[in-house]
Amino acid sequence: MPVSLPEPCVEISILHYFRKLKDPRREGSCLHPLQDIIVIALCATIAGAQDWQEIATFGEKRLDWLKRFLKLPNGIPSHDTFERVFERVNPQAFQKCFLNWVEAIREVLPIKHIAIDGKTLRSSGTDKLKALHLVSAWATEQHLSLGQVAVDDKSNEITAIPELLELLDIKGAIVTIDAMGCQRAIAQKITEQKGHYVLTVKDNQEHLLTDIQRSLSEASEQNFAGLEHDTYETRERGHGREEYRSYLVLHQTSGLRNAADWAKVTTIGMCYCERTVNGVTSEEIRYFISSKKAKACTYAQALRNHWGIENSLHWQLDITFDEDDNRVSRRHGAVNLALLLPRHEISSITKL
Repeated sequence: MPVSLPEPCVEISILHYFRKLKDPRREGSCLHPLQDIIVIALCATIAGAQDWQEIATFGEKRLDWLKRFLKLPNGIPSHDTFERVFERVNPQAFQKCFLNWVEAIREVLPIKHIAIDGKTLRSSGTDKLKALHLVSAWATEQHLSLGQVAVDDKSNEITAIPELLELLDIKGAIVTIDAMGCQRAIAQKITEQKGHYVLTVKDNQEHLLTDIQRSLSEASEQNFAGLEHDTYETRERGHGREEYRSYLVLHQTSGLRNAADWAKVTTIGMCYCERTVNGVTSEEIRYFISSKKAKACTYAQALRNHWGIENSLHWQLDITFDEDDNRVSRRHGAVNLALLLPRHEISSITKL
């Protein structure tokens, strides 16, 4: 069911936001307008197309419908044309247009939580190139992919995450990142853009994990006397599985030796998870730091919803769109195609 938009309606036309994208082809030799190619590709991926051949097939089957709003002077481009054009389109320029469009949608649907995580396109590697690794941002409530950045072959997610943040409007939103992104510079970047971070902590940060564990233990032993804290518990049962989660947050960071190095840090916390499947019980404890002073239930929701980027984005890319089996290895084409997938979650609120 289409989402009702407020008046005056925010402009969310695809054609509007891609009209300034530079055409990489030689002027005067093009049979198909660039905007036609982009709109067909985007609509095709919303409908489930996974590669250039399926995008072209979608266009051929929906020709009459597409003629209602596209020029199509020479019909539907071939799959080779789609591949050649997207390989030559500058990924940064394409993503800028794309993110401006997504940002317009964001204004319609205020985003409160953004999960950031990386994924490798395993079949995109060759003898000379590593498999392409992308870092993506996912609006957990809206099930909306906000953007992505390719990780340089000689780099890692630590350098790619700030580049991705630079593309996003995160003001007022909680940004959750796993332990790889638990870096001082990333925390600083998020707060500079007026967002709030929740960063998972493991032993990749010297002293930090130890300090959090000690601080929580000492506070518990003192029965949290005079310390601002909160707890929250959940129990779930179904499909032969039982899960118990207990959250504890302490709004006190004096026990961190390098607290001043973490931008606006206000909170440390932990999540204890006990899971029983077919009679076998396992335990896990995760720790985190945050710049947002909130109740434990807020952190519980953010940490649980963070894995939506795995279940809703990465899983859909692998299972529904077969992204890991996609052998598009040309870097520009692979990056641009990956940005288009998956777009089906926003189809109900988008109009041409």
